Parts: sequence; C-alpha cells; structure tokens
Amino acid sequence: MGARTTFAGWSRVWTILTPCATMKNLLENSRGLLWLGFQRQTVDARERTRDVTGAALGLLLTGGLSWWAWGADSVWLGAPMGASAVLLFAVPSSPLAQPWPVVVGNLMAALVGVFIFRTLGASPLSAALAGGLALALMFPLRCVHPPAGAVAITAVVGGATVHNLGYGFALTPIAVNSVVLVACALLWRRLTHNHVAPHPVVHANRHRTTDAAPQDRIGMTIEDLDAALRSFNELFDIDSQSLEQVLRHAQGLAWERQFGKVRCADIMSRDLVTVEFATPLQEAWTLLHRHRIRALPVVDRARRVIGVVTLVDFLKHARLDPRDHLSLGQRIRKLLAPTPGDYSDKAEVVGQIMTSPVLTVTEEDAVVELVPRLSDEGMHHLPVVDAERRLSGMVTQSDLMAALYRSQSSLQTVKST
Repeated sequence: MGARTTFAGWSRVWTILTPCATMKNLLENSRGLLWLGFQRQTVDARERTRDVTGAALGLLLTGGLSWWAWGADSVWLGAPMGASAVLLFAVPSSPLAQPWPVVVGNLMAALVGVFIFRTLGASPLSAALAGGLALALMFPLRCVHPPAGAVAITAVVGGATVHNLGYGFALTPIAVNSVVLVACALLWRRLTHNHVAPHPVVHANRHRTTDAAPQDRIGMTIEDLDAALRSFNELFDIDSQSLEQVLRHAQGLAWERQFGKVRCADIMSRDLVTVEFATPLQEAWTLLHRHRIRALPVVDRARRVIGVVTLVDFLKHARLDPRDHLSLGQRIRKLLAPTPGDYSDKAEVVGQIMTSPVLTVTEEDAVVELVPRLSDEGMHHLPVVDAERRLSGMVTQSDLMAALYRSQSSLQTVKST
C-alpha cells in the first residue's frame, strides 16, 4: 500500500514535467517525426514512474549483490544490463524481454565474445564478428535479445579487467547479473502491477471434437496471425498471442463505440437464489428444481462468492456406475438423504460438492467481454460482484444473447429511421 502511495506522489511530479497536451499532440502527429520513429505515448505517468523506479531498484540490487560478493575492484555489473533493464521493466510483454532471451542471450553472447577475443584479439573486426556471430546464434536458440549484442562486444573491447576473467566473464558478472535482474523484474511486476491482466484467448475445444472453438469458426484465427507475421519475413517485437489479445480488445472497443457500452449490471439477474457452505444437499436440490435454474451461487455471511453448485456437481457426486443396479434417481436420492449420526462417508452439505474457486465479473465489466467466457470456455453462468466483491447478480448465456440481439436490433432501427 505504501509503495502504491509513493507511485501516486511521483506521478504528480512526472505530470508536471510532461509537455502540455497541445505540444504532445503536435509532436505525435508530425509526419517527419513519425518517419524518424518518434514514439507515441501509450502509458500514463503512473506507469512510467513505476517502470523507472523498478529499473533503478533492479539495477541497484543486481549491482549491489555483485559488489558485495566480489568486491568493488571486480566487474560487478555489466554495462549492457542497463539496456536489459529497459526491456524488462518498460516493455515486459515483449518477446525480447522474457527470461529465456535475457539469460540465455546474454550468456551465449558473452561466450562468443570471449572466444572471438581469445582467437583474434581486440580490433574493430573482432568486435564486428562477435556481434554478428552472437546474433547468428540467437535465432536458432530462440533468444534474440538486443543488449546481448553489446555483451559480445564488451567481451572484446572491455579492456584488461574483462579480458583477465576469460570465460568466467560469461558467468560473473553476465549470467549472475541477468538472473538477478530477471528475478527483480518479475518480483517488481508481481508486487506493483495492479492492472487487470488480459483474459487469455481460448482455442481448445472443450468437447474434445475436431470443431474449432466458437470464436474461431468465423473471422481471424491465431493461424492467420502467425501466417501474417511470417509473411513480413522480419522479427516483430510482439508475438501472435499478444497481438491476438490486442486485436480482440480493439474489436470489443469498436463494438462498444457502435452499440454503446452495455454493462453486466444492465443485463444481470438481481433477485438471486443463493445457498451457503453448510446448506444441506436436499435443500439446494429443491431450490434448483423449484426455481428451474441450473446453478446456485454459494456465499459466505458477507455475501462474498465462495463457489457455485450446479446440477452437474450433484451428478458427479452421485457415484454413477454402469455396473451398479441402482438407477439414476435412486443414486440421487441416496446422495440427498441425510446420514444419521456424526460420521458420513458421503457429501452432506453444499460446500462438499460445490465448484470452487469460481470466476466472477464486476458490475462495470462490458458485456462484450463475456463472449469468450460464455462461448469458448463453456461457462453457462457468471456471478457478478459489486465494488466490495459482494454478490449482486448473475449473468447467463441467455442474458448475453438477449443483450447482443437487442443492441443489434436497436442499431438497425436507428439506421432505418
């Protein structure tokens, strides 16, 4: 909590130092600057502050540990670690900033650089060969990492202090620095990154048939993205999975722009039938049939969702066996019947058969975000929670279909008038 408060304070300072909105728009829309590669600003001041602080702390810890372990007279921090820190903390989703390319790329480049120096000595030709050979090996090893090129050259032109280490330069400081810096970046992101992670796109058919997932039967697929990236025949700083998430999110924004933002709170059922952990199975079964529903949210005393119990959960625990002479109805009745005494070898209350943990959505979530969850992932219902994580409603597949249909119909009516 203290760290996030500190970020908020530094964000205000950063905002003051940021150019005014008018100047920013002029710069970002200048064709000349865009041709030169002038970068559009896609992160806010808070995120920039977090990235800068994390990179500085990561380098401090990485260099400090090496300083403490090997002394101030040693090569305690490789200069290319600064470039690795930029990638790890500022563009953590980049394929170039993942643990494998950072550690393996830097280690391999150090070994290449030392080999070239010991074979050809230090010269412009040696530096060029070291950088080129390191890059040539990065491709088959799937570890392209731009700072690794600097590591290879450092091994050639680093002077007597680096040369005296021999192949040990690859281990200390390069490999050790890389591992510690990656660990710092992962820990920093886990502690301070409070953004909602993009929901992964599911392509597997949960029914174990050869049919594609519902969202892959029409429109763009992951294979299309892979083919498009390969057709450019160059290395992009984004993988097909991340690109797919961006495109899906853009499709959702376009849908909201066209139809308006419909929230879960607008379509959810509010008068819910719920049970608690200790609700007897017979009572839960009766509620399902009385209200003709397929699922009951399981809540605690504060109405926070701790699970969900469905008809499928009852069937799973009825111990169905084709070799058993008991019918399905008999098995269900046996499961629902309370066992007298203090000991039972079967489930007695809802908490023993419910599905937990359960995925929830918030009242403010856009309806369009539910499409992959209620189609590709095979979910039939999603509990909706309020700002205090208390149960406030339920959205089902039929609710979603009705909302999408009404939105489409409303748009067509407006266009026809």
